Amino acid sequence: MSPIAIRDSARIPAGRKVLLCADDFAISSSVSSGIEDVVAAGRLSATSSFVTFPEWPSEAKRLVALRGKVAIGIHLNLTVGAPLGPMPVLAPNGELPTIVDLVNLALRRKIDPTEIEAETFRQLTKYAEGAGMPPDYLDGHQHAHALPVIGAAVLAAIKRFSQGRLPILVRNPSDNPVRIVARRRFVRKALKLAWLVAGFGPAARAAGHAVNDGFSGHSEYQTDRPYGPEIEASFSSSGPLHLIMCHPGYADALLAKRDWVTTRREQELQVLLSAEGLPGRLWRPDRSRADLWQDWRA
Repeated sequence: MSPIAIRDSARIPAGRKVLLCADDFAISSSVSSGIEDVVAAGRLSATSSFVTFPEWPSEAKRLVALRGKVAIGIHLNLTVGAPLGPMPVLAPNGELPTIVDLVNLALRRKIDPTEIEAETFRQLTKYAEGAGMPPDYLDGHQHAHALPVIGAAVLAAIKRFSQGRLPILVRNPSDNPVRIVARRRFVRKALKLAWLVAGFGPAARAAGHAVNDGFSGHSEYQTDRPYGPEIEASFSSSGPLHLIMCHPGYADALLAKRDWVTTRREQELQVLLSAEGLPGRLWRPDRSRADLWQDWRA
């Protein structure tokens, strides 16, 4: 496949290196193909993958093939499709709630943490079985992994899964309000998320994990607005251990069944493949280190 022709561009500002992660590997084969193209071009630091869909066994092989160039991890899923195991409180009909419903349940403390811990453990185990190794890091689809009640259960599951192995990087989808405001884009959205997940980053750090200090990449995913200025803003006012999310990919029918962000992914893909100055801003994993995140935290 090749990226669609969209007139959009970006010039990445100079500054400290950041970790640029493409979310949603394995949500569909075409999204995975787009991420593979950006990795091949040397324009990503990491990618995180769903494991809850039937295609995971074949997608796992594709993901592991990228390991020499980028960090690979799990995209914990609590909001799309079916969980891997029974969740009678959260998914009584076998289908996970929407992110809106999940946020409301979390804020009202109507979440059973034992269910969340069990499902997180199942997804981590599924990842390790398919990839043949534990994930380099963990993040969550629509940031569900860091919501109230859920965050503590997720960290408990990681602890049980890890059993003394080297710590993984856990994404903190929050940032300092001063940096959020300084970017002047999606300020309200970013501040709301920071409020929702307050406390998760410090808790993950206290558990011994590598944790980013600085987060951006928010979007309204509107196809009538150029992506270039969005990614440029994401690289500005970066934190000391900054992580940026992105969502490149090709659109297909399967993606449309699972997610409403379709054509916008192709726009992101086109810009990431052409953005001036992007490769020089990226942190890259050093597989010679026993602790992959040693230099990230240094």
